[in-house]
Amino acid sequence: MKPGLAIKKDQLTTLLEQSEVTAGMYVRVHGDHLILGRREPVGPAGELEDTDRVRLTSLSSSSYGLSVKRHTGRWERTPFHGSMQEITEVIWTMMQHLVAPWDCTETSGAQH
Repeated sequence: MKPGLAIKKDQLTTLLEQSEVTAGMYVRVHGDHLILGRREPVGPAGELEDTDRVRLTSLSSSSYGLSVKRHTGRWERTPFHGSMQEITEVIWTMMQHLVAPWDCTETSGAQH
């Protein structure tokens, strides 16, 4: 892990816990990226698995770009960039549907 990224990871984890939208998400470091996700039940037996959702990429010491994970597994850049606080606010307001826990219960007969 690059020096300083452990501190950034801790700062982001603290920010995420401030909102019910992102509370409980994990943060992991991969290269220059801080990857946010959730442990979710998958498969027929419902085993818990890490599911990456969004990624902050370090653009400078205090600026990040935001990417989202596509259904194909590839990361797609968004036009959002800014401080960690600004990117977190974008996630809270515009990316709620991407970071929300999966609801595996049946509603109105439909399976998710």
